[in-house]
Amino acid sequence: MGAVYPITAALTATKPRAARGRSDRMWCRLKSFIFLIALLPTDPMFSFFKKKPKDTPDLPPEVAAPAPAAQSTAPAGTVLSAEPAPAPAEQRRSWLDRLKKGLSKTSSSLTLLFVGAKIGDDLYEELESALLVSDAGVEATQYLLDALKRKVKEEKLTEAEQVKTALRALLIDLLTPLQRPLELGRHQPLVMMITGVNGAGKTTTIGKLAKHLQAHHQSVLLAAGDTFRAAAREQLTVWGERNNVTVIAQESGDPAAVAFDAIHSAQARHIDVVMVDTAGRLPTQLHLMEELKKIKRVVAKGMAGAPHEVLLIIDGNTGQNALTQVKAFDDALGLTGLVVTKLDGTAKGGILAAIARTRPLPVYFIGVGESIEDLQPFNAIEFVDALLN
Repeated sequence: MGAVYPITAALTATKPRAARGRSDRMWCRLKSFIFLIALLPTDPMFSFFKKKPKDTPDLPPEVAAPAPAAQSTAPAGTVLSAEPAPAPAEQRRSWLDRLKKGLSKTSSSLTLLFVGAKIGDDLYEELESALLVSDAGVEATQYLLDALKRKVKEEKLTEAEQVKTALRALLIDLLTPLQRPLELGRHQPLVMMITGVNGAGKTTTIGKLAKHLQAHHQSVLLAAGDTFRAAAREQLTVWGERNNVTVIAQESGDPAAVAFDAIHSAQARHIDVVMVDTAGRLPTQLHLMEELKKIKRVVAKGMAGAPHEVLLIIDGNTGQNALTQVKAFDDALGLTGLVVTKLDGTAKGGILAAIARTRPLPVYFIGVGESIEDLQPFNAIEFVDALLN
């Protein structure tokens, strides 16, 4: 019968054969019952090594989804309105209205000249004064007057309104060379160095440009190279959070080193555009201008051919001083483009004519307000129409 537990052996020895037979049968039933119990599936709550059914495929362990490579289309912390967004045409009209309002002083002085006026020396003298007051500068003013007189004579214009139309055509011809698009995708990454004097709006413009670049499906990285101004790094960080853009910054240090680190970080992350903020400085501060040259040299060491764009941010309210800034920064760094801001204040607009005659650099964007939508690509026809109302 096999091995028997001691207590069972003792019982079988003292009992008669009939009792032992019944005991053996009961023992056999007990063993069968225990065997059947062992075959039943175990309760999962007590099982530590539960096998998966053969027909169930092995599933990989659940992991958190990685962050998408593309950046969010909405700034962090922004609540999207449930109201339908205005049509692009409506947005454009709204922006043009703000541009006209910003240039209203120059517009009113220029348009009033031609109301009931007679073509002659008096009209030309008043037009000369109006152009000079609008910050067009002596060279651009003289060029426009000479061209206008020649056009009036060649086309035999007799009405003041015709002279105004001729002036519009001349202004458009003068400013159209400034209207050039900012080309993206030329390099990986495209490195942009942003410069300007204090108060021109560099940091704010960088934040707005980042939003425009994202709208064109460009990933952006910002370098907080303004290590002099106390709140510059924090201000740029806020813009980065709004646009969901990474900002490379250091507590204190060499701005050239910040730019160098930003370029290598962008290359590792496959970022499309790097914008390097720099400290505001006057062009007469020669030691600070030398530091800008150093930043540019270090950026070139970080990536061959960089920076690919060197932009100057100028305040449209500074008049002929803006032209002085353009000349100084261009001589020091070799500017590739301009962004004109604050045309919604007391700006007169004629400074673009002065730039077109002396340093015809591309004007990529102009700004008429504080919101992101208030920075738009420069369009010569729209600008002249706002200038002449």
